[in-house]
Amino acid sequence: MAVKLSVRKSDAAALDVPLLVIALAKPAELPAELRALDEHLGGTLSRTLSRRDFRGDRDETLHLSGGTKGPARLLLVGLGKTTDRPLALKRAAAIAARQAGRLGAAEIAFTAPGIDAAGVEQAAVGLLAGSWEYRELKTPVPVDERREPLRNASIVVPDEKDAREALAAGEAIGAGQALARRLAMMPGNLCTPDYLEQTAREIASRHKLGVTVFGREEMEKRKMGSFLSVAQATPQEPKLVTLEYRGGAKGDQPVVLVGKGLCFDTGGISIKPAQGMEMMKFDMCGAAGVLGAMEAIAQLAPKVNVVGIIGATTNMPSGTAIKPGDVVQAASGTFIEIINTDAEGRLVLADLLHYAKEFDPAAVIDAATLTGACVIALGNTASGVFGSDEGLVAEVLAAGKRAGEPGWQLPLWDDYKDLIKSDTGDIKNSGGRSAGSITAALFLKEFTGEYPWVHMDIAGTAYSESDLVAIPKGPTGVPVGTFVEFVRRRAG
Repeated sequence: MAVKLSVRKSDAAALDVPLLVIALAKPAELPAELRALDEHLGGTLSRTLSRRDFRGDRDETLHLSGGTKGPARLLLVGLGKTTDRPLALKRAAAIAARQAGRLGAAEIAFTAPGIDAAGVEQAAVGLLAGSWEYRELKTPVPVDERREPLRNASIVVPDEKDAREALAAGEAIGAGQALARRLAMMPGNLCTPDYLEQTAREIASRHKLGVTVFGREEMEKRKMGSFLSVAQATPQEPKLVTLEYRGGAKGDQPVVLVGKGLCFDTGGISIKPAQGMEMMKFDMCGAAGVLGAMEAIAQLAPKVNVVGIIGATTNMPSGTAIKPGDVVQAASGTFIEIINTDAEGRLVLADLLHYAKEFDPAAVIDAATLTGACVIALGNTASGVFGSDEGLVAEVLAAGKRAGEPGWQLPLWDDYKDLIKSDTGDIKNSGGRSAGSITAALFLKEFTGEYPWVHMDIAGTAYSESDLVAIPKGPTGVPVGTFVEFVRRRAG
């Protein structure tokens, strides 16, 4: 159950809550807004800060007892020496929500002296991110060992009226990220192409969006041989799902968001090593990001048209699977030589990007957990960003920065094209290990035509195999924030 968020104007000393969270930057000093609380606690805060027991370092926490009245407990959370205060507040709020869960605090108040609307929005996103858990497949903890989950969180603000709109925006983004994380965390036997279709239809029903679904038969009629070559080894019906949000004027060119939805990727005939293969349930994070973004966008209601397209299937080895050396024909007419069946995501995206032309897009952004090479290049901090239009690349990078989802541009120079030239067909689906993320993006570029296009390789950022302090290991919600920030700025 999602945490219920609110904003409130209150003196910190009068907050009768189980836990009061105080976010402070480095060097930590007692702000004027907290002097009454400090007096109420007999100088505890001022002594703590003067002794430098708490310094305000990034992610630093200190738990203090409260008084007989007012907040029962206090949690100091450090923002560090911040250059982007809203994003620092998001991280601190996420840490606070996680700590509240550990402490069994069902209700918290979050205060950051001087917080503005941007800070409220990001704090709301952080509170939702930090309190998110996937417990649907876990046996409930025995009652005598159970701690109260966080149910209510209020953000202390100087003016409630000004903060309500920001809170609503934060809730929308948080809901989109939670949806994306839930889909990603589900095992592949549950999060199937059918389930992604069902989720898309549910979003469309709640928000009155247009929805179109193609199955195997419809894709065969459209000669989507590239997508279908990946799906030919599985009995599960592949799905190409389109959601249309119409917030702009009729006839306005839409922003098109495209997501790779490999619900499980074994590698096919070019099978992956057994160790760690269970992580390949996350190979649909691009599609999850599109669905999460469409949920958030529908709630935010920006004045722009947006189309979300996902391609969902599984990549399996079987007697009907594609083989290295096979040649398939994409909907564009391009003949593709299959060098590695584990380079399947680009085969799905090839037909999706060609299909996107039908919407006469103003811009197309695709996101995919596409290459291990991108993880080698950028690690787990930044997404790889590639594009045919430098202005659009700059927009996407700026959107990612605002969302706290950093990206880094990598080249799409023609010098790399020889690596994906095919002796048998027009192009091959793998250029080998060298420049692997670049050649994958160059492959996609062949199917984009003339529209402005950006590709985001989120293989290193969509999920984490270790705890990230603000959120646990598992799905991160990337690229929901980038998509949403891009659309909001396009709406003006």
